[in-house]
Amino acid sequence: MNISSFKSGKLQQRLEYKSFEPTLINEEWHLDNDAVALLLSQADQKLGELNAFSQLIPDVDFFIKMHVVKEGTKSSRIEGTQTNIDEAIQKEEFIQPEKKDDWQEVQNYVEAMNTAITELQQLPLSNRLLKNAHKIILQGVRGKHKQPGEFRISQNWIGGSSLADAKFIPPHQEGVLEYMSDLEQFIHSDKTNLPHLIKIAILHYQFETIHPFLDGNGRIGRLLITLYLVSTGLLVKPTLYLSDFFEKNKEHYYDNLTIVRTKDDLVQWLKFF
Repeated sequence: MNISSFKSGKLQQRLEYKSFEPTLINEEWHLDNDAVALLLSQADQKLGELNAFSQLIPDVDFFIKMHVVKEGTKSSRIEGTQTNIDEAIQKEEFIQPEKKDDWQEVQNYVEAMNTAITELQQLPLSNRLLKNAHKIILQGVRGKHKQPGEFRISQNWIGGSSLADAKFIPPHQEGVLEYMSDLEQFIHSDKTNLPHLIKIAILHYQFETIHPFLDGNGRIGRLLITLYLVSTGLLVKPTLYLSDFFEKNKEHYYDNLTIVRTKDDLVQWLKFF
């Protein structure tokens, strides 16, 4: 499958709505776009510099700890949670009652990140690991009744107040297990013939398109990026977090995901990523 001729999927008529059913991605791929290849080369160079930096600074673990807290606040902010980094590092007893839910969501994200990085020492990057992280993210906060740690068994949607006015309707719940199995196989496949940064860009797009959980898909999808880079050895330490960039460019982020589904333009998404 050529990057430039990718077909993203199709709309499937349901009883009162159409769900988007994505193309399976565990295929043999070919990078056939020179502009993407050039950007990939530049990104690889920057990633190498970041990796070297993480091995040179004297207390990289403290740096990562603070970076993860910042990532937690930024990633949650994209979802509408309003906690800043000053509040995130405070103990619970110092947080105002009306802000405790938002504060707890950030703490959960930090715990999920740290736990997942530790689990990578014994577990492969897999659906099991993502489910474990999802369970932590939703514990005791808004969304705690939305099947934490389990793939959804009902239809969800993005934007709007119902399926009738939704901006995007992910695949029907009956296909989620197949799509996520295909995604997991793609993570570990050696037939895909793709550089790692292109592969994780496709993985992130596909995960957000499947939207396998009832809640927390954005946070898990962004977490997936860091976990992939660490699991493949591209980063020795988890020092790269993209939520800050995604939040600053939120409109472009969503637009570039959407353009893949509506116009089959995977190249534009890869350039953005």
